Amino acid sequence: MISVIIIGAGNVATHLFKAFQKTEQISVKQWYNRHLNPINPYKNDVDITDDLLQLKEADIYILAVSDDAIKELSSKLPFENRLVVHTSGSVSVYDINQKNRRGVFYPLQTFSKDAYMDFANVPICIEAIKSADYHVLKSMAISLGSSTKRVNSDQRRVLHLAAVFVNNFTNQLYRVAHEITESEGADFDILKPLILETANKVQEFSPYMAQTGPAKRNDKKTIRKHLKILNNNPHHKAIYELLTESIQRTHGRKKL
Repeated sequence: MISVIIIGAGNVATHLFKAFQKTEQISVKQWYNRHLNPINPYKNDVDITDDLLQLKEADIYILAVSDDAIKELSSKLPFENRLVVHTSGSVSVYDINQKNRRGVFYPLQTFSKDAYMDFANVPICIEAIKSADYHVLKSMAISLGSSTKRVNSDQRRVLHLAAVFVNNFTNQLYRVAHEITESEGADFDILKPLILETANKVQEFSPYMAQTGPAKRNDKKTIRKHLKILNNNPHHKAIYELLTESIQRTHGRKKL
């Protein structure tokens, strides 16, 4: 059995704790956060603490904290030569203080604290300085039902950047679409099957091959109509123009 201590109380930390609780291969020995309030609801399920000096001994210490906190917090850990990993997509493994063995356990998924997450749908990107530590982290991921990928820090940074485009930016475009439909009393929900089909299509085709729409076919008449509708919202209009030009550049069409 792999023993772990979770450090942090954000979305990733909470989902990891819940997932670990469901597997017999992993034991959460302790949960640390600098403030106890966020983890108090779990005090009957796991030992909780707000004191780094009270951390127990475990196989893996998981720093599920903000990117900016990783370097300083890892330097404050009151032990040496234990396996300490972070869960960040953009922080180097070498940002963890070298007094301990270092690794990365990066779940490449979007997490909302109250939303259910099946870790079978969460690929885990793993990095470790030592080979033996890599295999321990891989075993932990497999215990969750996750697929794994050995990814170095440079590869992980570009994956995180790409994830911002496919998740955060796409979600913001959903928000823009919601505002556009609301402005005329149209029902945003009618777009949800289209959202699902767009996501499903990219499972079978490259994004390049899956592209459709007025920008790709250089339908200037439709583009002008859309821009006219957006005249009362310069921000949305600028997004439309930028993405239209990007599609046209990709597919060899003339600019607007």
